[in-house]
Amino acid sequence: MLPYLRLSGPPYDQGHQQGAAWAERIAHNLELYFRRFEVECKLSPTEARERGARYLQAIRQQNPGYARGLEGIAAGSGQPLVDIATLNVRYEIIYYQFAQDTPPVYLPHEAPNGCTAFALMPAHSADGHLWLGQNWDWMEGVQGALQHITEPDGTRILAFTEAGIFGGKIGLNSHGLGLCINGLVSLGDNWAGLGKPFHLRTYEVLRQKTLRAAQAVVLEEPRTASGNFLLGQGTQALDLEVSPSGVAQWEDPRQLVHANHYLAPERFGIEVPPIEWLDRSHHRAERLALRLAQVEKPGLEDLQAALRDREGAPYAVCRTASQEEYALGEPYRTLASVIMNLGTLELWISDGPPHENPYTRYQV
Repeated sequence: MLPYLRLSGPPYDQGHQQGAAWAERIAHNLELYFRRFEVECKLSPTEARERGARYLQAIRQQNPGYARGLEGIAAGSGQPLVDIATLNVRYEIIYYQFAQDTPPVYLPHEAPNGCTAFALMPAHSADGHLWLGQNWDWMEGVQGALQHITEPDGTRILAFTEAGIFGGKIGLNSHGLGLCINGLVSLGDNWAGLGKPFHLRTYEVLRQKTLRAAQAVVLEEPRTASGNFLLGQGTQALDLEVSPSGVAQWEDPRQLVHANHYLAPERFGIEVPPIEWLDRSHHRAERLALRLAQVEKPGLEDLQAALRDREGAPYAVCRTASQEEYALGEPYRTLASVIMNLGTLELWISDGPPHENPYTRYQV
């Protein structure tokens, strides 16, 4: 089971509670990321911290509460604030390197990818509720955790995060609003633009009361990093592909599936670099869509089986690292699998690839 922590109070208190409870896990994640910054991005610790420091100043203006949360994590864990800030903008740091149109040879030979996500509409689910879920594929060894957060206004949030990243990234709240995510890259990505960072947007989305308010958070300009946000509430789900140059919105009466590629970037003025591993993203999306469509009205067990799919392993919906990745020191795998029922406010999550690890149930 993943570590589970209840948090409450203003942002600084929430951050301090996380920092104190997960100090060892946070130290581990910091060591891992600064090493991967050097291995995969060719960024020295000094360069990475400089980017984190610049972003911290921007975050103080964009959302003072989030900045206070970072201060709380730093104080609770005993880590430098600049390191915690750098960790919280690791998406901008890493994906910027992946987005270059002529990647240098030191970038990963294997796919960083990220996730395979779905939304199953109420009319096509076994119990008549809206379901969201995903496998979260990322760097092997990153320490994740589950948080149950009670905000000062009474909103309750159940969300997966990485130890040291504030607020949550995949989850649902007591208003029945759910969020899944996918990493994307486009030619316009530029960390130095200092637009509202990815994890600040997920933090804000999970604290909204309506789907439209959450959509506004995702689309807020300026956008200086690409990403995919799969949102749902009530009987509606929508998928938002964002980039600095354009936005694509997708809806479907039966199901939505998304991995780590834009579905039709040319239609929305989005330029995508020629990245060789995108074919693996297409495979995962097509395979998950097929598994969901094979059952007339899927239920929980069907959704779990779909996320356990190993067709095309190791680059499957349920991802494991290849021997080449281990040889390069850059392994990726499914670190958590999440399924959410937005009608009953339940969440099931596995600690590691779900074909090897069980799902544990939680409720908001």
